[in-house]
Amino acid sequence: MARVVKVFRTLRNHWKKSTFAVCVLSYGGYWLYGKHCDSVLRREACLLAREYGQQQIAPQERIRKATVILNPAACNGKANNLFEKNAAPILHLAGVQITVVKTDYEGQAKKLIELMEETDMLIVAGGDGTLQEVITGLLRRPDQDVFSKTPIGFIPLGSHNSLSPSLHLLSDNKVKDITSATLSILKGETVPLDVLQIKGEKEQPVFALMGLRWGAFRDVASKISKYWYLGPLKTNAAHWFSTLREWPLVRDVSVSYLAPTLRPPDLPPVKAPRPNLIYRIIRRLKNYWNPPAEVEEPEKWEEQQLSTLELFIQTHNKNPVERRINDSLRISAETHNLTMGEFITAGNKKAADPTVFTENATELEAGACRLQLPEGASGFYNIDNEEYEAMPVEVRLLPRKLRFFISAERREQLLSQIQ
Repeated sequence: MARVVKVFRTLRNHWKKSTFAVCVLSYGGYWLYGKHCDSVLRREACLLAREYGQQQIAPQERIRKATVILNPAACNGKANNLFEKNAAPILHLAGVQITVVKTDYEGQAKKLIELMEETDMLIVAGGDGTLQEVITGLLRRPDQDVFSKTPIGFIPLGSHNSLSPSLHLLSDNKVKDITSATLSILKGETVPLDVLQIKGEKEQPVFALMGLRWGAFRDVASKISKYWYLGPLKTNAAHWFSTLREWPLVRDVSVSYLAPTLRPPDLPPVKAPRPNLIYRIIRRLKNYWNPPAEVEEPEKWEEQQLSTLELFIQTHNKNPVERRINDSLRISAETHNLTMGEFITAGNKKAADPTVFTENATELEAGACRLQLPEGASGFYNIDNEEYEAMPVEVRLLPRKLRFFISAERREQLLSQIQ
């Protein structure tokens, strides 16, 4: 008993050191528990992957090949370590023959994809920037009609992973997100995604999966990180300081758009039977002597002048399993008559989800659109969270152009949200 009393007396006399020691031990215990949970998640994922690797294949079948485009600079340089510890073992245990291609500088993924050989699946390990470079390089290829049929897997390793909520169940645990995304690739369930083709007057086209964002909210969002020292108030502060520098922040833009087209039914491709030889000879002779006239109907563009705080042209990939009547992209223009307080409130919501707009925003559905900026306009677009210089562009929808791996659990969750 005397020893216990002595211990408590010592703790009371050195209460500062005791408090510091308790804080250090608590943090250390929490850190070790987190590492243990991560190890358990990796072990469970590896056991599931081993079941795929132990499945027998027919003599005429070959091992599946996958090309991995890895951006080691993603997630502040941690992407390579995250991939090697959490994703690579799962792919190896599943019997997938992987070829890892690491990028060394920004824009290299486009060039690597243009030189890529045929593969069974393409895996993008990085963030929004890496994914956008890969699909841009893929769809710029001369043989993109063939390569666009290659299923694509996305392993979220970046600071921004905008597409990940559409494909996987997300959590607060990075290891769980990576392992579940890798397992969804092994299960092989895919979903078609729309692609935006964005072309300037002189530049090569850029392709996007989420959308193009332009306006005051985008400009403020790019500066929020500068106010890191304000903690949870940094978003409010960034929007408030922007109103002090300039108000109102209204942008004028001319939007021309085409009406959306009807969406064909989701039917598997069926190869029509080949006609007999006599029919083919007669058809060729008929087309030679009397070639069919090709009459192209002129596109009917409608123009609208908008004054807006922000313009967002986006796909419907937020819920890729939703059945829609039309193939269309969505043009959202924020109302221009917000007060300063409403601007700051809306900016807080957009910081969490840029697709959120106020009730008075203008919403248009279109098959394609053209943006004509006023003379002297400057600034930047955000195309899938990557900055591009603002200029007049034409945006066209490529419906169901690419197929991405999706987890069955996320598909069921998205279907339940529709119902």
